[in-house]
Parts: sequence; structure tokens; C-alpha cells
Amino acid sequence: MLKIIINGCCGKMGRVIARLASENPEFEVVAGIDQNTCQCEFPVYKSLDDVKEAADVVIDFSYHTAVPRLLKAAIDKNLPVVVATTGLDDEEINSVIEASKYIPVFRSANMSLGINVLLSLVKEAAKVLSNDFDIEILEMHHNMKKDSPSGTALLIADTINKVLNDKKEYVYGRHSKTDLRDKNEIGIHALRGGTVVGEHEVIFAGHDEIIKISHSARSREIFGNGALFAAKFLVNQKPGLYDMESLVKKG
Repeated sequence: MLKIIINGCCGKMGRVIARLASENPEFEVVAGIDQNTCQCEFPVYKSLDDVKEAADVVIDFSYHTAVPRLLKAAIDKNLPVVVATTGLDDEEINSVIEASKYIPVFRSANMSLGINVLLSLVKEAAKVLSNDFDIEILEMHHNMKKDSPSGTALLIADTINKVLNDKKEYVYGRHSKTDLRDKNEIGIHALRGGTVVGEHEVIFAGHDEIIKISHSARSREIFGNGALFAAKFLVNQKPGLYDMESLVKKG
């Protein structure tokens, strides 16, 4: 049985993971971490430093500013960490990279296996179409999401750029722009509203034809199951930085 600590246990995703773990005999949540107070079937602490229970892995669905402190404590406790929090800035991403020198760290902007299939498809499409097609990325999330554009939209853009010889620039929306669209750009557009879990669409627009590759998340469970899958994978790894591609290859 894999013993888990949930960082951000009082949040929406933290509660989803706790429920999914309680329904699966392979997992046990032994403790949670959150700055807020909530009712849980396990003890909740303010920081990982305070946690007394023995555990195998930490799953983090919190807020981006909390990640460096969590990783520092995880190094001290020699605990692998699944970082599923989005919106990390450059300094916070560097803290992830630095921590991976000492402990196994899994980081993905999207824990859905379906999104990672989309990334594979988009990568192949970009290799063939990028010279003659304009590329636009559209994402929509619920009205409570704080970061924009989504980490997944940026992940898609980065995935496209990795396979191109001439890297494209990111353009976030086109409000007040009066010049023509540059060929060397990827447009990234964010919508917020209602209770939308997550919608991502990649549009390749060419002469007289359009190709669309999209993914629709219908519940948060897909991210929770992905995080648990990643946790199970991570506990058997050496120190290093891992992602969904690493998991899919191993699986």
C-alpha cells in the first residue's frame, strides 16, 4: 500500500485525490497539508516539516508559491514529490529542477493521460504543417482559475516549439493589435467561465483547410487518477526530473 501525503488537501483537487485514494486499496492518505482548515479523515498540518506520519510520496496540488518550501522539506525527509500545481514562475521551476538532483520529482502541467496523447499528435502535426499553417491554441477553464493562460496551453506551445527548427514566438491574445499576423508566431487565447474543467484545442489553419486537435476534460477525476498513477511510478525511481512522457514510456 502506497502511503501518500497531499499538499493542498483542502482544495478541490486535494479532496478528489483523497476520495479516489480511499476507494483504491493500493493507496492510503496518511496526512494532508493546507493553510486552510477542513475536515479530513487524516491529520492536516500547515507544512510538510510538521508532518509526523511516515509516507512514501507527496502529491502537490496547491498554489505555485508554496512549491519551493514543499520541495525543501521533501529533500530533508527524502520524499519523492509529484508536482501537479500549475502557474510556476521561472524561479519556482528552478526549485523543481534543483530538488530533482536529490529526490525523484514528477512535474506535469496536466496530469491527464489524454492530454499527453494530444501532445503526441500535435507534435507530429507540427513537424509536417508548421511551414504552411498558422498555429493557434485556445483554452477554456472555470471562472475560479487564477493563472492564464493555462499551464497546459503553454505546455502544448512548448511541445510544438521543441520539434521546430525555427522557434515561434507566443502571442497572448490580439486586443489592440493592428498589424498583420506574423507567420512566426503561435497565438494563445484563454477563456474563463462557469464550471468548465478544462478545454484545449490546437488549430492548424492553412490555405483552404483547417485541422483541429482537441481535448475535453469532463471531471477532475482524470487529473486525480493521473496523479496517483504518477505517484505509483515515482516511488520506484532514482532522483531526477520526470514527466508524463517518462511515465507513458515506462508504462
